[in-house]
Amino acid sequence: MLYIVQTALELGFLYALVAMALFLSYRILDIADLTTDGAFVLGAAVSVTVTAAGHPFLAIPAAMVAGACAGFVTAFLQTRLGVPSILAGIVTNTGLYTVNLMVMGWSSNVSLLKDDTIFSLFRTTGIGGKWYETVLAGGVTILMVVLLVLFLGTRLGLSIRATGDNRDMVRASSVNPTFTITVGLCIANALTALSGGMVGQYQRTADINGGTGIVVIGLACLIIGETVLGRRSILKGAIAVIVGSIIYRLIYAIVLYTKVVPVECLKLVTAIIVGLAIAAPTLRCWVAFQKKKAMAGKGA
Repeated sequence: MLYIVQTALELGFLYALVAMALFLSYRILDIADLTTDGAFVLGAAVSVTVTAAGHPFLAIPAAMVAGACAGFVTAFLQTRLGVPSILAGIVTNTGLYTVNLMVMGWSSNVSLLKDDTIFSLFRTTGIGGKWYETVLAGGVTILMVVLLVLFLGTRLGLSIRATGDNRDMVRASSVNPTFTITVGLCIANALTALSGGMVGQYQRTADINGGTGIVVIGLACLIIGETVLGRRSILKGAIAVIVGSIIYRLIYAIVLYTKVVPVECLKLVTAIIVGLAIAAPTLRCWVAFQKKKAMAGKGA
């Protein structure tokens, strides 16, 4: 059972970066960015390929730069060519399939057998003992949360937050929303690619279909965290991302361990969790309204 908890924590921290990216694009910029699936695989492909070449540490920033480029393409389609945000993400995601194959040498799967990764190199330091993967994954994720919160408190970060609230007001304040949207999407997809890059080295493989459904998993983590902690501030929202990701992975691990539902049904379970979490505020309002209506009827 301890091993299950440990694995859930490791994956929870690693996939929290995807939820963090969606927190920036979906919650703050109010853009439904569907580049996520392709950017995740792009990060894994670049990371594993560069690691196989003998540069595991260089692989991480390389993956982030690649993800930022994917975000730039999506932003360019949306802001310069007038393509709707959802369609822009779909177009970029579709094109990334071929790009990812190119990065992996036209192979659908690339593995790291005897190559050193950042996890194996970190193990040699002796930090964390048997929990070294959890320590490294948690350290990277927490560092990214801190940097994101600090960035969103800067002038540019505040402009990005204002763009998500009211683009017309931002434009009237002599701030170019095209620039803020581009920066926001580049950072969001860099975080997604970072997650893919870390997961690629953690699992020692990159698969062309490894990003299928990642956007739904990220939304599940985001919404679960917000349901538990709320989102009254940027800091609380960022912390909720990590908490939601860990809770989701624990639920996932428990379902696998107890075999409550078949493994083939886990995608359906994820969809149900996301649907219920999204509908939770509406359901609470409906229940409260029904209670008030019932009390008003008794008073009459």
